[in-house]
Amino acid sequence: MARVHRWPLPPGRGVTAAADPIDGAPLGAEPAAHARALAELRRARESAEAANEAKTRYLVAVSHEIRSPLNVIYGYAQLLERDHNLSGAEAGSIIRRSAEHVTNLVEGLLEISRIESGVLTIRQDLVDLRALLQHVVDMFRMQASAKGLTLTLEVRDRLPDQVKADEKRLRQILINLVSNAIKYTPAGHVTLAVRYRSEVADIEVIDTGIGIAPEDLDRIFEPFDRGSLAAAQRQPGIGLGLAITRVLARVLGGDVAVTSTPGVGSAFRFRAMLPSLATPARSRGARGRIIGYEGPRRTVLVIDDDPSQRHILRALLGGLDFVVHVAADGAEGIALAADVTPDIVLLDIQMPGLNGWQVAERLRSAHGAVLRIVMVSADAHAFRVGGDGRSSHDAFVTKPVELDTLVAVIGAQLRLRWEEAAPTAPIAPPDAPAPENGLPPEAAPLLARVRELAEVGHVRGVERAIDDFAGAIPAADALAAVLRRQLGDFDLRALLGTIDDATR
Repeated sequence: MARVHRWPLPPGRGVTAAADPIDGAPLGAEPAAHARALAELRRARESAEAANEAKTRYLVAVSHEIRSPLNVIYGYAQLLERDHNLSGAEAGSIIRRSAEHVTNLVEGLLEISRIESGVLTIRQDLVDLRALLQHVVDMFRMQASAKGLTLTLEVRDRLPDQVKADEKRLRQILINLVSNAIKYTPAGHVTLAVRYRSEVADIEVIDTGIGIAPEDLDRIFEPFDRGSLAAAQRQPGIGLGLAITRVLARVLGGDVAVTSTPGVGSAFRFRAMLPSLATPARSRGARGRIIGYEGPRRTVLVIDDDPSQRHILRALLGGLDFVVHVAADGAEGIALAADVTPDIVLLDIQMPGLNGWQVAERLRSAHGAVLRIVMVSADAHAFRVGGDGRSSHDAFVTKPVELDTLVAVIGAQLRLRWEEAAPTAPIAPPDAPAPENGLPPEAAPLLARVRELAEVGHVRGVERAIDDFAGAIPAADALAAVLRRQLGDFDLRALLGTIDDATR
């Protein structure tokens, strides 16, 4: 017979108290708990819907940005196939610039991804800070002039001759801030101001633009979000610049902040520690174009399953007097390496059969450290620096391959002394004419024709229309130069925006 234990009830819990049979909570508390659960579910649903909406906007924006230059590449490739009278140099130049546009977009997206995954490499370059600031101002002077803006550099403290910084990332931050200021400033001025005290650079980009609403001051640093003002939404771009700028600033140990008044202007302030050098290093001076290298001919083995990549690397490196062998997969590459004994291997990662990492391990085991192995891959998430004594490879280069970067890596790995053509003296750009307050009446129909052709994407027609405009309105040379540059970049939205600014 089972024994029944009767435990004494705690004070205040008599048999007449209504209790939840499961968790001991009063039955009267159940509606409140149910209401809280419903509220949490509602918030979760709204959050998911907002995330889906943001993802949809992202996909639409990225799709549009990629399709525009791809359309040019596809169109000109077809023209080259059908029209044998078309200038290969002209088509090649336009295709290259369109490819650079796609590359820049992809790199922008990858930049954030690299930072979040912790694979971004930060360099310590010796940077002439004053020259870098002046270079950024010179880069945008013509664009500012075409909009009637004054772009100035103000150095408010004595700057050191050189500082230690990642020059590429620092330049990217400055370019993003200055280009944004010009984009959102219809009239007035943009000023790049710098102070330097106690090893800290304090750089401000100040404009008299449309400003930013108070509730948007944090939003504008989010990817694909340019705030709520209609004037900001009409500008070209997909809203990655400020997001990249802030994360890069933080990676460099600094930060970016903004103050703004709608209708008055904005000031973006970048602060970071940039240590100065007590004794500046000697500048190497202008470099000529690399045409070869000293010493015996070196052998390069390219292992890549993409025939176009093999062809490009063979052509680029063959022109520098390397002996270049190619293989389409890992097994073929391993066999070829045993036959030709290369000095360096350029190795893709994603291949059928053996992947690049497996091939690198087998090559290292067979040939030892004398064989230099460079991974050349579009998979930025697979990035590993190499050369640490524990990895099978010695260096990593991301696709699309920039020749100067690849040549520098090969030179460092093989300890080459490059032969260079004599550097050509830079041609100083002519001073931009002072911006006019307005265009003559006869300019309106010419610009309307440019707009009409740009809206339908007729690139050759736009080019001819800009030439007609420049020939008929000599005083608008600066504006025509900006339109040509934007057409060359296939940034038709920016081109249309420039026309709007010029005809207001």
